[in-house]
Amino acid sequence: MPISAVDAINPAFRHTKQQLVQPFRFGQWARLALVGLLSGEMGSGGGCNSGSFRWPQPHHPSGTGKIIHASLPQHLFHAGNTSQAANLASLRSHWVPSAVVIVLLVLAGLVLLAVLVYISSVMRFILFDSVVTKECHIRKGWIRHRQHGLQLFGWQILLMLASSAAFVVVLGIPLAGAWAFGWFTHPREHILALVLGGALFLLLFFLLLLTLGVVHVMTKDFVVPQMALESLSAMEGWRRLWSRVESEKGSYAGYLGMKIVLAIGAGVLLGIVTFLVVLMLIIPVGGVGVIAIIAGAAAGLTWNFLTITLAVVVGLVALVIMMFLASFISVPAAVFFPAYSLYFFAPRYPPLGALMAQQLPAPTGPSSLPPEAPPLPPTPAPLG
Repeated sequence: MPISAVDAINPAFRHTKQQLVQPFRFGQWARLALVGLLSGEMGSGGGCNSGSFRWPQPHHPSGTGKIIHASLPQHLFHAGNTSQAANLASLRSHWVPSAVVIVLLVLAGLVLLAVLVYISSVMRFILFDSVVTKECHIRKGWIRHRQHGLQLFGWQILLMLASSAAFVVVLGIPLAGAWAFGWFTHPREHILALVLGGALFLLLFFLLLLTLGVVHVMTKDFVVPQMALESLSAMEGWRRLWSRVESEKGSYAGYLGMKIVLAIGAGVLLGIVTFLVVLMLIIPVGGVGVIAIIAGAAAGLTWNFLTITLAVVVGLVALVIMMFLASFISVPAAVFFPAYSLYFFAPRYPPLGALMAQQLPAPTGPSSLPPEAPPLPPTPAPLG
C-alpha cells in the first residue's frame, strides 16, 4: 500500500546508514561525492528626468557656438579633423577584435554549459542506480545510461529555454508597460502604481520560481526512475506521473512540503559542518599562499602574464578541491534524499517496487515457521 511522506523518512534513514557505514567504504563514499556533485544533488535613489539620458551640452564660454562633450574624456577631442578621424579609426580597430573575443567567449560558455548539463543528466541515472543497489559504479552506469541521459538532456535544454522565455515575459512585459506609461520617467507621479506593480511583479516572479522548482524536483525524483526502468521519454514519464498526481494530490503535496522541511534542516546542518571544515583548511592554505607571495616578491617576481596565469590556475584548483570537499561532506544528503523519494514512490510505481524488493537482504535470523511438533508415542499393541 502507498505510504505517506512521513512514513518514508525512517526507511530512507536506514537505507542511508546501511549504504554508507555498514560497512564504511572510502572509495564508494568518494565516488558518491563525485556523482552527487556532478548530478546537482548537493540539492536576488532619486528621481530622474528626460535630460538624464542625454549628454550634457553646455556652450563654449567664448561664445563661438562650439559644443564640448564635458562628460567624455577630453583627450579624445583634438583640434582638426585629422586627429578626430584618427581617434575614430583607433576606436574602430579596437572594437572589432573585442567583439570577436566576446562572441567567442559567449559561444564557449554555451558549449561548456551544454556539456555540464549532459554530464549532469547521465549522473542523475548513475545516482539512481547507486542508491537502489547500494553500490556506485560510475563507468558501468555511464555505459548503461548514456541514452537515458541524452533524453533527459534534451528535456532539460527545453526546460531551460522555456524558463528563459517565461522570465523574459515576466520581466519584459511589466517593464515595457511601465516604460510606455512613463512611470520611470516621472516616478514621483506614479508611486502607487509602481508599488502595486512591483508587488505583482514579485508575486509572479516567486510563482515562476516555485513552478520551476517543483518541475525540477518531480522530474529527478519521479520521472527519472520511469525513464531508467522502462526507457520512457521525459514527456511520457511526466504524462504518467501527472495521472498519479491527480489521483493523490494530497500525498504528493505532502511529499513536497516534507522535502522542503528536510532540505532546510539538512542544509543548515551540512552548511555549518562544511563551513567549519573549510575554515580549518583555509587558515593553513592561506598562510602558505601569503608566504609564497612574500617569497616571490623577495625573489623579484612581478605580476605579469605568467604569474597571473599561475595564480588563476592555483585558485581554480583550490576552488575545485573545496567544492569536492563540500560534496564529500554532503554524501549522506546525496544518498538520503534520492532514497527518500524512492521509498515514497516505490509503492505507487510497481516496477520500482519490484526492483526495491529484490534489493532487500535475505533474512538471516531464526526461521519464523512454528517448531516441528514432537513425534507421537508408539501405539501400544492390543492385548490378547
